[in-house]
Amino acid sequence: MLDVKWIRDNPDAFVAGLEKRAFGAPRELLNQILTSDEQRRVTIQELQDAQAKRNAASKDIGTAKQAKDEAEAKRLMDEVVGLKASIQDGEDKEREQDKALGELLAGIPNMPAEDVPVGADEDANMELRKVGEPPKFDFEPKQHFELGEALGLMDFETAAKLSGSRFVVLKGSLARLERALSQFMLDLHTSEHGYTEVNPPLLVRDEAMFGTAQLPKFKDDQFAAGEDYWLIPTAEVPLTNLAREAISEEASLPMRVAAATPCFRAEAGAAGRDTRGMIRQHQFFKVELVTVTTPEQSAEEHERLTACAETVLKRLGLPYRVVVLSTGDMGFAAEKTHDIEVWLPGQDAYREISSCSKCGDFQARRMNARYRPKDSKNPRLVHTLNGSGVAVGRALVAVLENYQEADGSVRIPEALQPYMGGLTKIEATA
Repeated sequence: MLDVKWIRDNPDAFVAGLEKRAFGAPRELLNQILTSDEQRRVTIQELQDAQAKRNAASKDIGTAKQAKDEAEAKRLMDEVVGLKASIQDGEDKEREQDKALGELLAGIPNMPAEDVPVGADEDANMELRKVGEPPKFDFEPKQHFELGEALGLMDFETAAKLSGSRFVVLKGSLARLERALSQFMLDLHTSEHGYTEVNPPLLVRDEAMFGTAQLPKFKDDQFAAGEDYWLIPTAEVPLTNLAREAISEEASLPMRVAAATPCFRAEAGAAGRDTRGMIRQHQFFKVELVTVTTPEQSAEEHERLTACAETVLKRLGLPYRVVVLSTGDMGFAAEKTHDIEVWLPGQDAYREISSCSKCGDFQARRMNARYRPKDSKNPRLVHTLNGSGVAVGRALVAVLENYQEADGSVRIPEALQPYMGGLTKIEATA
């Protein structure tokens, strides 16, 4: 959430940021915010004046009684009663105005960083680097679902009977390969990259979803699980909320945590996209990396986070590229995002496998997550970052397509073989 004081002090920067994102009518929105904020501040001032009058009158009652001026004491007591009622009404009014302003601010995206490319969509994304060469085949490479179904280990038909579209049943060595990928990534990030493994809840409350900005704007993309509970769309939600309503000491930052969890997304806006296969599903596994840090460390942590996710693909021998998302393609809570896109031979295209985002204090303000600087008594808002390290299902897709053989078998990357009981190839079941 944006700071209303910053908006008040930087109206032109606010409008410019929303114009870069092509979000709504920025000038009209600015006027709404400033009007709402001014009304709230007038109410606060009136409350303070009334409270000061009440305090002064209460003090004068004692003076009048000491002077045995009962008439004056009675007048002052009546005045205090009237002021108490006025203060109660003012407090109710302030709460309503706070709520209205909060709801207005909650629907506004983060401001893009200065170095984010400006554009309406993914066509304006800027490529930073390519790593690895796409494999060359002497046959027509298949897509992952063709390989998986031919192997007899990937079953969409049965999954549809159980749960509907956008689900899959993995069997045998493909189920083990998915598990191996999760274990490999967690081991890498915890043993070499300094992340602490966390096993978080998969159900979270409204407040946690609000804190990372899944609510209220993206309610239709989530799976509700009873009153005030949601299935997590990503482990970013519980991991980032570990810092919620707390004040950390600066010496304890950066806090780096990782989790491998199922994730659940309604994919409400994905009708007609990636309807076949495992690219876009309602339930999938992902290894998530989250960093909570100071504003001064934020930019460096973003580069570090991206490099940690890249290491996964390097170890797996998968070609990829890194792009900076444009203002029109960037997520709601991010001020800058690096997407890592893995090469999929079956699609003859790079596809996203990780998004690494720097959110500044946008989520921290929603969560009231702060830290105490070592040279100050006044707490400051932390900065939060998150990224896939990486999406497990999409990594499985990439392994299948990049390591496929002409006979439909799939070689297992060397880094995963210890997690596969020494198995070096997946072949069709008898």
